Amino acid sequence: MSRNEEEESLGGTSTNTSTATRVRSDPFLLVCRGFSVITALTAILCIVVNVLSAIRSFEDGSDIFDGIFRCFAVGIAFFVVLAETEWGFILKFSKVLEYWVGRGMLQIFVAVMTRAFPDYTGVQKALVLLQNISSYMLLACGVVYIVSGLLCMGHLKRVRQQQETTRDQAVKDLEELERRREELEQLLVAETQRV
Repeated sequence: MSRNEEEESLGGTSTNTSTATRVRSDPFLLVCRGFSVITALTAILCIVVNVLSAIRSFEDGSDIFDGIFRCFAVGIAFFVVLAETEWGFILKFSKVLEYWVGRGMLQIFVAVMTRAFPDYTGVQKALVLLQNISSYMLLACGVVYIVSGLLCMGHLKRVRQQQETTRDQAVKDLEELERRREELEQLLVAETQRV
């Protein structure tokens, strides 16, 4: 008696559920993850610009306050990068960053800090250009976050993430049950062959 015939006689089916349980990722969540990566990279660019500006300020010795200001900008921009990773530890202690409006306001603040005190003397044209690029990019990301937050996209993302987590757990549980069923079928076949 073949395995399919045995399953039919036992009332089972011969479908393989592990191939049928593969699901595609949610396109909305993919777009959100992509935007988070872009925002994090832009915040890293702001960190680099502020570090270079702080080094220049401390080397010249003429504007220590600008150097200190840049150090604060680096710290806050680093916090923006951590918020974009959505690391549970950060979001646990800073609930406002869980909401997109709060995240966008923080990004706009970092963009303004990066853009502040540019060197218009013409000595550091490349650095000023880099400051402008990074600050306007982060400003755009912040505005997108605020508008999306006001349109409740952040809530929609959290709901879909929870659904995806539940679906992934259900798939894992189903695969575990399939593996256990196959083990029991093998034991049953071995037992019927022994009898």
